Amino acid sequence: MPSLRSRALSVALSAAGRRRRFASADAVGARVARSARRPASHLPPRSLGRVADVSRTFVGAWPVYEVAPLGAEPAAQVLYLHGGGYVDELVRPHWALVRTLVTRARARVVVPAYILAPRGTADRTVPVATDLLSGLIASGGAGGTVLLGDAAGAGLALAAAQRLRDRTGEQPSRIVLISPWLDVTMSHPDQAAIEASDPVQARPGLREAGRLYAGTLATDDPRVSPLHGTFAGLAPLTVFAGTRDVLATDSRELLRRARAEGAEVDLHEEAGMPHGYPLLPVPEGRAARERIVELVRSAAEL
Repeated sequence: MPSLRSRALSVALSAAGRRRRFASADAVGARVARSARRPASHLPPRSLGRVADVSRTFVGAWPVYEVAPLGAEPAAQVLYLHGGGYVDELVRPHWALVRTLVTRARARVVVPAYILAPRGTADRTVPVATDLLSGLIASGGAGGTVLLGDAAGAGLALAAAQRLRDRTGEQPSRIVLISPWLDVTMSHPDQAAIEASDPVQARPGLREAGRLYAGTLATDDPRVSPLHGTFAGLAPLTVFAGTRDVLATDSRELLRRARAEGAEVDLHEEAGMPHGYPLLPVPEGRAARERIVELVRSAAEL
C-alpha cells in the first residue's frame, strides 16, 4: 500500500493541475511557444556547487554538464538523460537526483541539456546521445558506466543504447530507466484505464509532444519509440515504474519483449505510485533512489 506521504503528494499533484501540462495538443503547443519566446534555464542550482565539482562544455549546440565528487576520484560514471516530454528542460528534481548520485555513489555524472523539440528531433538527438555514451565508455571502461534516463530521457537512453549496439556492439555496464516513455504513439489498450488515476500525465498532450520529437520520422520508428526496436545484445536493464502512471504499459511491454529476446530486465513496479516517483520526496522514492545508488556502486566494482 502506498505510504501516507505518497498518497498526500498524489492528491497535491492532482489539485495543482499537473496534468494540464499534457492535457491536450493545444496545451503542449502553448508550452512550446512560450519556451521559444522565453527559454527556461537548464542551469544547475548553485547549492550543487557546494558538494560537487560542476563544469560545462559543449557538444555541438548541446550544453553538457559534468558533475563530480569534490576532492575524490569518481568510483563510477553515469550518463544521465533527463525527462520532460522532450519539450521541457532540466528541473530541480533532476538535479537532486544528480546530487544523490555524486554524493552517495561517488559517481561522475554527465548531464546533457539536449535540444528540445521541435528543434531537437529524434533523427538529430539520438546520434549525439549515442556519441556521448560511446565516448564515456571509452574514457572509463564499460565496467564503470551506467546509462540512466527518466521518462522521455529514458526513451532517448534506450534508443542510444540500441544504436550503439548496432554500430559497434558496445554497451554500458547497466541501463537504468525511470518511468520510461518508450512508445510515443500512446496506443496501448490499457492506457485509458490507467490514465483515469494518473495525477501527472495525459495521453493527448503526450501524443503531440511525441509527434514534435518525431519530426519527419514515423512515431513508431525505433529512434523515436525504442519499444519498437530490438533488445538482444543490450546491457542489463533495471526499470522503475508506478501503477498510477499511464506510461507503466511501456515498462511492462519492455519486460515482455526484451526477455523474449534474451535480454536481462529487472522491473520494479510500485503499487499506487505516479509517474517519476523515484524523483519524488516520498518513502518509495527514497527507496528507489537507494536502489539506483547501489546499482551505480555495483558498476564501479565490475
